Amino acid sequence: MARVLAVSVATVSAAAAGAPDLSQYTYEQWMSEYGVNADAEAEAIFNKNLADIVKHNAESEDLWLAPNKFMTMHSDAFKKYVKGRSQTRHLFQGAAQQTELDFSAVPASIDWRETPGVVTDVKDQGSCGSCWAFSSAETLESHLAIATGSTPKLSPQQIVSCAPNPNHCGGTGGCDGSTQPLAFDYTKTAGITTDENYPYTQKTGKCHTSKIDPVAYNDGHVELTSNNYTELVTAAGTKGPIAISIAASGSKFQFYGGGVLSKCNDYVMDHAVQLVGYGTDKGKDYWLVRNSWGTGWGEAGYIRLHRYGEGKEPCGVDKSPQDGDACEGDIAPVTYCGECGLLSSSSYPTGMRSASVEV
Repeated sequence: MARVLAVSVATVSAAAAGAPDLSQYTYEQWMSEYGVNADAEAEAIFNKNLADIVKHNAESEDLWLAPNKFMTMHSDAFKKYVKGRSQTRHLFQGAAQQTELDFSAVPASIDWRETPGVVTDVKDQGSCGSCWAFSSAETLESHLAIATGSTPKLSPQQIVSCAPNPNHCGGTGGCDGSTQPLAFDYTKTAGITTDENYPYTQKTGKCHTSKIDPVAYNDGHVELTSNNYTELVTAAGTKGPIAISIAASGSKFQFYGGGVLSKCNDYVMDHAVQLVGYGTDKGKDYWLVRNSWGTGWGEAGYIRLHRYGEGKEPCGVDKSPQDGDACEGDIAPVTYCGECGLLSSSSYPTGMRSASVEV
């Protein structure tokens, strides 16, 4: 017989619109939904996480959490899971100058999903720490579509297996993490092939050059000034989707179900994603972010993070830069701003062209 977790759900109706009714949700139901087997230790973790989700939803009016594939992960295990590292700092050339951005042309809101071909389907990186490669490949896709109208699905696996990381920035490379600028530097010379030619395996693997039939190149990349709200909103509004870095190990992020996430209170960079727009919902400004944990997480694979505005963004100190975006030996704490440190490290490719175009 199904065991119903004994938690009070009497006040769930006070939660944000869209919050699920979990009063009858069981471990057996979750196992059936996700195709896993029973385990007493896993069930105990599930029960604790479910109780925390119900409690949060009963107390929140604008953000709700929901059961997902991470239900049997305790917080420490989840933090290890998301160590797909992100972008480094103080290493690469190409920082954006103010003259490169037209600050007078920023739209009040934008959702690049509404422009055909610019944002492809939500993907799932699985257990490989390849978020940096997905963030990079997706952003290359977006800027290729904007530049040429061509919309092939590009290969994150080529980047995982082939992009060098000699200084161990954001990890040691492959499934242990790297950075988006390193990916953009690599594709500048190697080009990038399609996902069909070089399919994703969830493993670092060896670089198989025989699988690389480039369909696109970039001629460089831009890195925005860290913690600069105006540069990021301008680039996202006028250039296209942006490869960004965030802190994603908190419980609100782990079980995010919908709404605008506020008070993340986490600034330790450990995840790379793609910023695809920004807007306002019921008077609350937000950033629109595509994740790489599949469509079963969040709002069909997306999350909205509270956007406060120039000079109003929250800031905090990342005391563990080796967990996120630092190169080997760089242990100095660094200050990041934005909800979940969203303003920390942002970049996008430049000069996107189809491989058939001569230069």
